[in-house]
Amino acid sequence: MNQHTVKRLPVDTGVSGWEAISTRALPVRTLESDVRADWLIIGAGFAGLSAARRLSQLRPGETIVVLDATEVAKSTAGRNSGYMIDVPHNLSSGEYSVADEKTAALEIEQNRLAISFAAEAAAEYGMSEQTFDPSGKINAAASERGLKLNKNYGTSLRRIGEKHEPIDAKQMRDITGSDYYLGGLYTPGAVMIQPADYIRGLARALATKIDLYERSPVLELTRQGKVWKARSKRGGVTAPKVILAVNGHVESFGYFSHRLMHVFTYASMSAAFSPSEFGSRASGAERWALLPADPMGATVRKISVGGRSRIVIRTRFTYDPSLQVSEKRLAGIAAEQRQSFDARFPGLERVPFEFSWAGALCLSRNHVPAFGEVEEGLYSACCENGLGTVKSTLAGMMVAELATNTSSPPLEKYKDQPMPSRLPPEPLAWLGINSVIRFQELRAGREG
Repeated sequence: MNQHTVKRLPVDTGVSGWEAISTRALPVRTLESDVRADWLIIGAGFAGLSAARRLSQLRPGETIVVLDATEVAKSTAGRNSGYMIDVPHNLSSGEYSVADEKTAALEIEQNRLAISFAAEAAAEYGMSEQTFDPSGKINAAASERGLKLNKNYGTSLRRIGEKHEPIDAKQMRDITGSDYYLGGLYTPGAVMIQPADYIRGLARALATKIDLYERSPVLELTRQGKVWKARSKRGGVTAPKVILAVNGHVESFGYFSHRLMHVFTYASMSAAFSPSEFGSRASGAERWALLPADPMGATVRKISVGGRSRIVIRTRFTYDPSLQVSEKRLAGIAAEQRQSFDARFPGLERVPFEFSWAGALCLSRNHVPAFGEVEEGLYSACCENGLGTVKSTLAGMMVAELATNTSSPPLEKYKDQPMPSRLPPEPLAWLGINSVIRFQELRAGREG
């Protein structure tokens, strides 16, 4: 008998603005008894619900149970910036890396496969443009170094035949209403999502095909004979096959120990405002999406619904192997974000932040997922390497194919990867990783 006791559970700090402004259509149901299923998926985020959707396509009629420790969209899946990016986007390097042509082509192919899967779901389930918007994104430069990084990135994209368009300072001002930016680089293949709406839309649409139980954390996972038994607070699930779709939390189950970097990033969302109150130039177009030219800079998005707008700013990274951060740290970083916000939008100084939150990322040193069959009948679809919307969607699709023995060219390419590399022992890892992060943030300068 193989037994895994889960000794810690995810801790979410702050209220995600995406989740707070999202409308929930499904009632919350908790696991209150023992049930049996053909499939158990642990985690109801991008990986878990994508795996559930793909399983329902491959094995229609089989019973699928999904357990989540919190509520759909309240945890990591509802705490990201909402970018589904197709072109190379490696957060662990000093700039967005475009590797050799073969590697870059494979990454783009895989990212676009995931985006296509999400687009099909959005169309099938009737998601609005505010939820799923194929608008593309802009890498925004606020310094001469940022302009150089964008130029290098454009050269790399040109080398591999990817469409992109340089944007000058006046165009950036017209788009954002801000004089802060010196230029930008537009790529058309990205999709902007409202992550909480998207993930809740998936859960609602899959309600007839899966049994979803929330506020039902898995406390123990045991293999008994040919089946697995997951025990929660007031019930359990028995199934022959289990999928772990819990991102960095997979280490809490005893897998990939000392191989995953648990990094938190931080965001704040403004209160809703009417652009007419501040003049049309104060925040530019109705909607736009900016990534920083330097990966360690500020991600900024404007959304508008019903004539009211909000701006979201995401900055700062910290390595926290404890899988939690304090309210005090969040408040301090939110104060820094206020300064970044005001520098970009001096006409909006009277608009307060309404929500601030932390969100967890999972990275590996060699930029590979924690994927595969980790024990008989137990599969991992974890570690999104800083691009959770796309990479986790892809992992969910691929793990469903792997677990059902469905052969496909994408799966053969995806599973042909090494294990995540081991990290140095603590506290060396903590010191080293946080030192590198802080150095890169300081180097980003005005981009942050």
